[in-house]
Amino acid sequence: MSVPLARAFVRAALRLRELAGDEDDEYVVLLVVSELVANSVRHSNSGRRRGGLVTVKLRAKGPVLRLAVVDEGALDSAPRIQRVGADSDGGRGLELIEEMALKWGSYEIKAGRVVWADLALNICVA
Repeated sequence: MSVPLARAFVRAALRLRELAGDEDDEYVVLLVVSELVANSVRHSNSGRRRGGLVTVKLRAKGPVLRLAVVDEGALDSAPRIQRVGADSDGGRGLELIEEMALKWGSYEIKAGRVVWADLALNICVA
């Protein structure tokens, strides 16, 4: 899955389910999905081989949205926050997610790895 395709999928899902209460919510969710998918493509086996698979999953539970990205994993890398210099071109994605998410993490599965982030949504829950 490409980053623009992931954003389009998530934007459509948020609007269909009326999950994003305002533009700020949508912006945060789209930024987080962009970072997670870009990391999967850049650092996992999914992005290292032609036809690699990256899957985006969403689950809302009350005012919390769990955004999960599933990829084919990689033995030589694990998601971790990198402390980079002010003039560095990259390496800030998980630091951004740490600031925006209620919590985030990753775990290995048989088919690869899941990286997830829980995000607060400003929605009314009946």
